[in-house]
Amino acid sequence: MRTAVIVADTRDPVAVHGVHGTSGLTQWACLARRAGLGGGWEAVEWARIPRGGVSGEHLHTRTEEVYVLLAGHGEITLDGHPHPVRAGDAVLTRVGTRHGLRNLGRQALEWLVIEVTAPLLPSPRTPLLDHSLVTNLRRLGRIDPTVVLSGPLRLLETVRLRPGERVTLTADVVEHTLFVSAGSGRAATAGLRVPLRPGRALTLPLGSSAALTAGRGGLEYVHAELAVPDGHGPLPGPVPAAGGERP
Repeated sequence: MRTAVIVADTRDPVAVHGVHGTSGLTQWACLARRAGLGGGWEAVEWARIPRGGVSGEHLHTRTEEVYVLLAGHGEITLDGHPHPVRAGDAVLTRVGTRHGLRNLGRQALEWLVIEVTAPLLPSPRTPLLDHSLVTNLRRLGRIDPTVVLSGPLRLLETVRLRPGERVTLTADVVEHTLFVSAGSGRAATAGLRVPLRPGRALTLPLGSSAALTAGRGGLEYVHAELAVPDGHGPLPGPVPAAGGERP
């Protein structure tokens, strides 16, 4: 029996006022929740704040969080220290890291949120370098989340497919989520064809697969993998590093 792929997009976001104790508007869309998934996903979400907007400072007590900046530029505050961020950057935060995001540009600031559960104690499989990391995912292409995070997230990358190029994702010992950031294409899964366009997300539970084909202008997407060990073999090791609640 094939497992259904979760399809979502950002076309009809929810208007949220006063996120994390601030005033102002945030547009928000939930792209996937842990229901129906085998791994430690908390949520996959999308958010947008207008010019001058703020997503207030907050911390998570049981989850780790990744932001991938999709459009605009601004400033993220991590444990009281400001860092400039722009489209293409990724921000990884461990449990207990206080963080907030401010739009400093003239256009809306958009970002993808990947939130996962974290172990009560850090895993000994790899030394943790810091509580947070800000890096440019678009330039590096791929990063190893385990240099900061102690939970099950194993891969974070930006993928660019040439026109007509095809890749297949299979959820065996990992589950996948991807978010289309540019271009177009289609995904073939369980006998269905799903059009791919900016703002559309696919999440693949264990037992599912999807063949992605880029359209005439190519296809770009953010892709993350999360390890799922229970009854499905050992946890995959970390990938080689390419370099060195609501949003």
